[in-house]
Amino acid sequence: MYLLSIFTDYFQEFKQAILSFDRISDVLDVLLVAFVIYSTIKLIRETRAMQLVKGAILLVVLFVLVSVLDMQVSKYLLNFVFSDLLVILVIIFSPEIRHALESVGRSSVSKLNIFNFANKDDLFQKEKIEKSINAVCKACSDMSDKKIGALIVFKRNTILGDIIKTGTVVNADISPELIGNIFFPKAPMHDGAAVIEDAKVVAAGCILPLTSNNNISSELGTRHRAAIGMSEMSDALVLVVSEETGHISIAEKGVLRRNISDGDLREILMKNFIKSDNDNNSKLKKIFRGNKNEQ
Repeated sequence: MYLLSIFTDYFQEFKQAILSFDRISDVLDVLLVAFVIYSTIKLIRETRAMQLVKGAILLVVLFVLVSVLDMQVSKYLLNFVFSDLLVILVIIFSPEIRHALESVGRSSVSKLNIFNFANKDDLFQKEKIEKSINAVCKACSDMSDKKIGALIVFKRNTILGDIIKTGTVVNADISPELIGNIFFPKAPMHDGAAVIEDAKVVAAGCILPLTSNNNISSELGTRHRAAIGMSEMSDALVLVVSEETGHISIAEKGVLRRNISDGDLREILMKNFIKSDNDNNSKLKKIFRGNKNEQ
C-alpha cells in the first residue's frame, strides 16, 4: 500500500493546487513544471532512457494490478523496491542526469561574442582556424580516397577532459600529414579518436562512448556508433571516415549525416567554428537598436 498511499497524497495535493489556482505565480509554476517535463522528455527521447522509462511504467502498472488482486508476497517485494525508488532512479539514470547537468552548465560565453574580429590577434585566430579546417578537409579527402578509417571530435562547449584522458596527449598544430599519420593503418592510435580543440590536435587514440540507440542502421560500424554516442553525450561535432566505403559522415546531437562531400564538410566546419561578418553585424545592429529604443 506504500505506492498507493503516495499516489493518493499526490492526487490530493494536485486537487488542492487546482482549487487554489488564483495567482500569477501559479501560472508561472505550471509553466515551469511544463517546461521541466518537456525538457525531460526531449532529453530521454530516442535514447536508452526511454526504454527504461517504459519499463518503469510497466512496473507501476504491475504494482497496481498486484494491489488490486491483493497478492501479498508480490506486493511486499514491490513495496521494497519502491521504498528506495529515488535512489534506484538516480543510479539507473545517472548518465542521462549527468548529460542534463552538463547541458545546463555549458558556457554560452562564446555565443555572446558579438564583435567581429577587430584586432590583429582575432584576425590571426580566424586565419589559423581556416587553415586548420582546410587541413582537416584535405586529410579527410585523402583518407576517403584511400578508404582509411578516421574518427575526429571537434570540441565546442562541453568539456572533454574525460575523453582526452583515455588517449595520448598530442597538443600539436593541425596538418594533413599529422592527421594522416594518426589514422594510418596499423599505427598505434589509428583505432581511436582524435580530439581537436582551439585549432590543435589535443589528443589521439581516445575511446568514445558507443550510442545506446538500437534503431540505427546495422550497416554502421563501431566508428559511426562511437561518433553518434559522442554527439549524444556532448555538443561536440564528430567526423567519421568509413574504412569500408570511404564515405565521410558528420554526427551532431545524436544525428548522423552520411556521405557528405569535401565541400559540404568545409562548409559545415566553417559555419560551426567561424562566425560570419553578417552574423556579427546583425547582432551588433540588434543591440544598438535596442539601446537606442531604451533611450
